[in-house]
Amino acid sequence: MEKIILLHTNDLHSHLENWPKIRRFLQARQQEDQHNNQAVITVDLGDFVDRWHPLTEATNGQANVELMNQIGYDAATIGNNEGVGNSKDDLNHLYDDTNFDVILDNLFDKPTLQAPEWSKVYKIITTENGTKVGLIAFTAPFPLTYNPNGWDIRQVEDMMPDLIAQLRSQVDVLVLMSHLGISADRSIARAHPEIDVILGSHTHHLFEQGEKIGNVQVAAAGKYGYYVGEVHIYLDDEHQIVRTSAHTYATDKMLELPEDQAEITGYLTEGHQLLSEKMVADLPFSMSVDIHGKHPMIEYTLHAVKEKAETDVAILNSGLFLSDIPAGVVNQDQLHTTLPHPMHLIRVTLTGNELVRLILEMEKNRHFLINFPVIGMGFRGKVFGHLVYEGISFDAVNHQVCWLGEPIDPTANYTIATVDHYMFLPFFPTIEIAGTAEFLFPEFIRSVLGDYLKAHYPIQ
Repeated sequence: MEKIILLHTNDLHSHLENWPKIRRFLQARQQEDQHNNQAVITVDLGDFVDRWHPLTEATNGQANVELMNQIGYDAATIGNNEGVGNSKDDLNHLYDDTNFDVILDNLFDKPTLQAPEWSKVYKIITTENGTKVGLIAFTAPFPLTYNPNGWDIRQVEDMMPDLIAQLRSQVDVLVLMSHLGISADRSIARAHPEIDVILGSHTHHLFEQGEKIGNVQVAAAGKYGYYVGEVHIYLDDEHQIVRTSAHTYATDKMLELPEDQAEITGYLTEGHQLLSEKMVADLPFSMSVDIHGKHPMIEYTLHAVKEKAETDVAILNSGLFLSDIPAGVVNQDQLHTTLPHPMHLIRVTLTGNELVRLILEMEKNRHFLINFPVIGMGFRGKVFGHLVYEGISFDAVNHQVCWLGEPIDPTANYTIATVDHYMFLPFFPTIEIAGTAEFLFPEFIRSVLGDYLKAHYPIQ
């Protein structure tokens, strides 16, 4: 009986504090299994890159790819952090120097409708026993954010049936590398029993012992490198699957060596150093995260957002800002430290009535959100914080909203600027339900602030 082992990682999100142990574990497992004449296939399921880490930011993710090259992955796919957390040009060059294949089936260049040159539709790996293992991959389809960045992202069911029909007869084992999330994985397993194994990610779910849906083996290994996943596939002499199993290994139980911490610290030190060498502006005053300070950073960022989006009004929350910036020469490391979020700007156009409703939603949630912890969806801070308007005022007694000091015209159109994060939060549904939103790429909010400071406070 032949045994094939699938090792899988996912959603590391640049949490390199777990990387030395993961690398050591994967390399040991690969050597051990190969020594026992067992086929080993190692894959990553996306979101390995996350620009909250200074080394990732400083190298546009190239440092992450260098780390992946240490493993000898057979294949990887992208998550939304690679897909929309990079400019189109950065993503097109992210995988220039890989020693592994990138598999991706639902992303296309918008102007040409061709698949990216850096990706493959599938990969077939033939074991020493002649078993053919096919790898396919899909990433989470977010048209609102992919399309403005020059990509055509397609829904899974638009692509999956034809792909299975093309590949199933060529392979003995069909594996889906999924950056789609737990609900999508379960749905695909029910709809496409032709798939033998689904390796899952994106929603950070953990199946410590796997999950079976019919004969489809589903696996998932959590987030941040807390676990590494492993699937065993047993086949008879005719290359037919006899049984499968899945389990995970907790990173905190893996071997740790004294030099690991120095390596982890080194990644941070190198990232901070590279970013600190890139000068941005010369501030004659300190900017404070305190919205009541003499020079509140949110005030200057609101100005920057309006200027970039070409709007009269902007709205931000104080929880975005994590550290003060002192007077003097400002560098990219300081901007990244205070604004580590992979957030883009959006312009939202609403009628007067809808704008009033949005402000009422914000006022209703204001006090609740001040200390509300937010996790994910592009937010890399701790709590949401205070809402601050620029160009809008609200009379709490009369519940009246004014635009640049004038009452709102219920039927006129108004355009505000904010961060795309507000589209994904559940607290302001009017933005998505009633608004017309335009995403502004490729700059993150820290770049928008940096460009504003550079223009208004240039280094002499």
